Amino acid sequence: MTIRLLRTLVAVADAKTFSAAAETVHVTHAAVSQQMRALEADLGVALFDRSTRTPELTPIAHQIVAKARVLLSDYDNLVSSVLDKDGLSGDVRLGALGTTLTGLTPRAMAVLKDRFPGIGLHIRPGLTGDLLAEVERGALDAAIVTKPMLLPLRLQFRPLAHEALQLIAPADEPSDDSIALLQNRPFIRFNRSAVLGVLIENWILSKRLRVSEAMELNSAESISSMVQAGLGVSIVPDLAVRPADGVTVKRLSLGADAPSRTLGLVYSKDQFKTRVIEEVFQSLLSVIPPEQRAAQP
Repeated sequence: MTIRLLRTLVAVADAKTFSAAAETVHVTHAAVSQQMRALEADLGVALFDRSTRTPELTPIAHQIVAKARVLLSDYDNLVSSVLDKDGLSGDVRLGALGTTLTGLTPRAMAVLKDRFPGIGLHIRPGLTGDLLAEVERGALDAAIVTKPMLLPLRLQFRPLAHEALQLIAPADEPSDDSIALLQNRPFIRFNRSAVLGVLIENWILSKRLRVSEAMELNSAESISSMVQAGLGVSIVPDLAVRPADGVTVKRLSLGADAPSRTLGLVYSKDQFKTRVIEEVFQSLLSVIPPEQRAAQP
């Protein structure tokens, strides 16, 4: 029995299928199957019920997985727990919202790499729903997301920043009335399948506003570019960490009851890379202005 075999077993438990687990541990489907048979032989127990179309963990396998998680966590933190800060190394697979990729994420990761040059970073962009699914199945170690209405039970969300939503208009727009602009200018909408898009849509409905939709996009950066070009107005977050060279638009408050989103870092409660995830979180928090930081539980 080896750490590698236990890691594959946990991946199968998380991903539910051998094929998905193979992606997580970066081997072939056949290799996962071979490793699991080898582990069963080493332990002398059946880990899978193979009478079903998709092999399912046996009751004893669930108990072994629980013990394996603890063992793997201890193993992964064994060296870093006794070295100084320069000894922290390994790869981090981090998901990130598109709205953070030109400000928050690069600045925070620069802080992380400056402190721990041995850490390897793999950044994957996506929307909150997709990133949550990737973290839940083990394809990502953690992700920067908008706090969802419902969080999967196996995941932990730690808040980072509050970002109020604001109206953006072309820089030469003469009006400062955000409500009038929403009703009288073409509206460029954020994707309604995203958490942020739902938040915006719910606020518009609560205000009983009628908007003239011009287009619907996935990226706040592309929306801002469309607004800068004079194609309409939009609602976007007032980013806690803005890009150094952002587009030039007019920014207007939506009022005292403007909605806001909470950005945070999400990861599995069974996460093995506990120390490095903590360092990622602290690096993110360090570049967020104090007035926009979320209260820590």
